[in-house]
Amino acid sequence: MKRLLVVPAVVAFSALALSFILKQDDPWIVPERYQKLKNPVAADEASVSYGKEIYISYCRSCHGIDGKGSGKRAEKLNTHPTDFTSAEFQRQSDGALLYKIYVGHKDMPGFKNKMPGHEDAYEGTFDKSRVPGDLVNYVRTFAQK
Repeated sequence: MKRLLVVPAVVAFSALALSFILKQDDPWIVPERYQKLKNPVAADEASVSYGKEIYISYCRSCHGIDGKGSGKRAEKLNTHPTDFTSAEFQRQSDGALLYKIYVGHKDMPGFKNKMPGHEDAYEGTFDKSRVPGDLVNYVRTFAQK
């Protein structure tokens, strides 16, 4: 009789423990070396314009043309895409944005092998190509909208 009670208790406890684990936050941890990176690309008109082209090609489908996470693919994701207009997003360092764009996390794909400039992000730098810097410059324009 005790065995019959133990099995349901173990199953119930396991289900409870699993639900607790799944509900825990899974923060997007950015390594310290990226936190300190500054974008060396000036946010001039040419940079922002090229950054917009990159954004449209790689980011708009989820983050939307307005940068608020309202893209066509957003509703199919498990988590809502980041709102680039939010103060919380804009407070992040340029290096943190570089890391998140190229490495990814959960529903956000990493673009390190898809987007130009992936060598930069992999090495933790902006130095070899303008692409990461231009994209970060464009994403920063959402703060003004």
